[in-house]
Amino acid sequence: MNILAIGAHPDDLEFGCGGILIKEIKKGSRVKLLVLSRGEAGSSGTPEARARESRRSAEQMGAAGIKFLDFGGDCYLQYLPDNALGIASEIREFQPSIVLAPHPLENQHPDHSVAGRLVRDACRFARYGGLDALRSLEPHKIDNLFFYHITQHLHRPDLVVDITSVVKEWEAAMRCHESQITNMNYIDLQTAGARLLGLTIGTEYAAGLFTNDPVRLDSISDLNLSARQF
Repeated sequence: MNILAIGAHPDDLEFGCGGILIKEIKKGSRVKLLVLSRGEAGSSGTPEARARESRRSAEQMGAAGIKFLDFGGDCYLQYLPDNALGIASEIREFQPSIVLAPHPLENQHPDHSVAGRLVRDACRFARYGGLDALRSLEPHKIDNLFFYHITQHLHRPDLVVDITSVVKEWEAAMRCHESQITNMNYIDLQTAGARLLGLTIGTEYAAGLFTNDPVRLDSISDLNLSARQF
């Protein structure tokens, strides 16, 4: 399965859904990372250094590739049709079954919510055959769009994934972002949140996702795991 994971900044994917991506890669899925800035406004690390950290992390995770798009840079990401079309072009090229994006609700960084809304639009644009800006690529319809939170751990997710088996690899991927963990221990923050979520479903560590649409099932017997410990 092809999975396209999109982040607003160089470290969003690793901190927000790195464990989920690593687990999918280990299952054989082909994961591509798409980053919409190079962290130009960050207080720590240059854009060039942060891009190198992202490439190192992508290699650490085993991703099929990583690409940076230029939408004006960190803190200048705008909710514009041209930006959504740019992402839609990447969707058509990679043809993912699943797309992951930052949650579109406003949070600690305005780029996150803008990125989520752009990706949601892009997933729709990618399937439209009449858009002149995308005519060079065949239309593509994804199966599912899921959202992730980056550092918020108090929201109840719609889907909970057991990532216990890949926590060490996840920590190694986050550790690649050396410039960002100097002043704040994001690794402890993220693993503590994953530990707390894991306890709610009876595992050591877990990661949450949020649905854009209801999850479709052929039959309820397809669900054989429960988050509640009855």
